[in-house]
Amino acid sequence: MLYPLSYRRLPFGGFYYTHALSQRKIESQDCLTMHNMANPVVPARGMRDILPSEKEKRDQILSTIADVYLRAGFLPIETPAVEPLSRLTSGQGGENEKMLFQIMKRGLPADGTVAVRDAADLGLRYDLTVPLTRYYASNIADLPRVFRAFQSGPVWRAERPQKGRYRQFIQCDIDILGDESITAEVDLVVTTLSALTALGLGDQVKVLVNDRRFLIGILAAAGIGDDNVDAALIALDKADKIGLGGVRAELVDKGIADAQSADRLLALVASLQDEQVCETALKDGHVVVGDREVSLQDLPAIVAAVRELIPQARIEFDPTLVRGMGYYTGAIFEVKHKERDYSIAGGGRYDKVVGKWLGRDVPACGFSIGFERIVDLVADTETQGKKVALLYKPGGSPVDLLRLRQELLDQGASVSLVVPPRRPNSQFFDGLAEQGYTHSLDARREASAADLRELSF
Repeated sequence: MLYPLSYRRLPFGGFYYTHALSQRKIESQDCLTMHNMANPVVPARGMRDILPSEKEKRDQILSTIADVYLRAGFLPIETPAVEPLSRLTSGQGGENEKMLFQIMKRGLPADGTVAVRDAADLGLRYDLTVPLTRYYASNIADLPRVFRAFQSGPVWRAERPQKGRYRQFIQCDIDILGDESITAEVDLVVTTLSALTALGLGDQVKVLVNDRRFLIGILAAAGIGDDNVDAALIALDKADKIGLGGVRAELVDKGIADAQSADRLLALVASLQDEQVCETALKDGHVVVGDREVSLQDLPAIVAAVRELIPQARIEFDPTLVRGMGYYTGAIFEVKHKERDYSIAGGGRYDKVVGKWLGRDVPACGFSIGFERIVDLVADTETQGKKVALLYKPGGSPVDLLRLRQELLDQGASVSLVVPPRRPNSQFFDGLAEQGYTHSLDARREASAADLRELSF
């Protein structure tokens, strides 16, 4: 059955939609304006403005990450922010598909009613992986046999806004397509750790690893059937939030597993909470569940290679690590920071996604840095060279002002034109220093580059 979607045109443009069945309001992007009509100068809910000083820091961090990735041989690409709904809702995005921003079609019928499924045909990307796999399938003839891609950009999820979580945020991804060996996983982990080290975070993080095939193996050994694998993994993924007791309750209460199977699974997981037990499992290459040996697949080789390449790296086997994306097929990773209770980066192998667009499977593996989650962790860096606030009064000679600016630029300084208060005081100059300026020069009076005033804060 197709449920009608009534709508009316708004005076400022766009449409206001009401689902006739649930009366749930569905807003077009233009309608976000209506949400803020009481205070029309603030960003839409869940969005934010970036001020110049913060934007400068963000750009420096992105530049550092990009420099590491490009020097490691990853090729820069760019994909559209918009993809067809059919791709974004193909079942590969896990819970993210429920947080999709849909774009309403143009030219909706004037009678005010349209079927829900016909109201939109495009959506904003919720990650960079799904667009990448489409990009690869579209351009495979022009790409290397093993394609190493680097992409950064905004993604959108209609999450409930809260402190530190926004509906638009930046991701930084590296992916390797066409290599089925563990070289891909090891390369991605090592390169991501190199980027975090370049940002001063390398000694503050640890990498957690698991394998989706191992997870499926222990579920089967515990007696949880194939039909309930995804639901069981979703429950297990909540272990760090609700504890193993909460996981057991969800497994049993939702009919995902009977009490005996749930207890068997959680007893195994509990036994693997011990770091030494996990190390033994990595050494043996398997864990024993009842009368079965469940293989850790490629994890022992991956961990050994990373430790050999970066001896100081902390990389550990975590049997409760799941990750929510439904497209993972093999090894999965997360990076945790010692001061945060959430991951700051993550990824894994997804060998079945490209085949949905290309008609044949292509081995693929990726790693994504959650850019917004690391910005506050990265220490402010001192500006390299001089950053000058050139003070001027509007209405003066532009030739003299811009000639003086050029003189400073020729000396290698960065220069911003700043209009000061009539009588600048120490608070004003302290504010300039706080914004990252190292020097000021007052062009309102006869001045030269030799008259720079050093600032301190």
